Amino acid sequence: MTSDEVVAVLECLEDAGVAVWVDGGWGVDALVGRQTRAHGDLDLALARDDLDRACRALATAGLNRDDTADPGLPARCVLVDPHGRQVDIHPLVFDAAGDGWQQLSAAAPAPPRRGGGWGRYPAEDLRAGGTIGGRHVRCLSAELQLRFHQGHAWSRSDRHDLALLEHECGVVTPPPEA
Repeated sequence: MTSDEVVAVLECLEDAGVAVWVDGGWGVDALVGRQTRAHGDLDLALARDDLDRACRALATAGLNRDDTADPGLPARCVLVDPHGRQVDIHPLVFDAAGDGWQQLSAAAPAPPRRGGGWGRYPAEDLRAGGTIGGRHVRCLSAELQLRFHQGHAWSRSDRHDLALLEHECGVVTPPPEA
């Protein structure tokens, strides 16, 4: 997705009254204030209560649910269009402290019971901002981006993003994998 396409998606959601946080590779580029690599998709976090409204709004832009995506709901909702654009939505349930919780499995206990099948987006890590295509956006903090890169093998894009987080955001990253 291009920065213009990202901005169009964000404006569509804003017009629908849906607040989002930019996540993933575009979230890293937002933190550093410029596009640093090509992106195959746009990752967004939003309140799970806003998911249906977001999907309806993005359907007007030609993005429709891909019910074959794995994993799918409740962990994420993937939207695609005929031109190859893809938006991965990470629905969050918010607790009284403002922490977002992403349900990672259908059998997960309901929050705020911590652990198990829930991924935590701490409230303090949802206060970051950045720039995409000259537009200010809300995004995940550099520290949360780093934590979300841990626990799985890194792709070339992951290594690129981690180097940016270290060199431009001052986040201490683990050594390269052997």
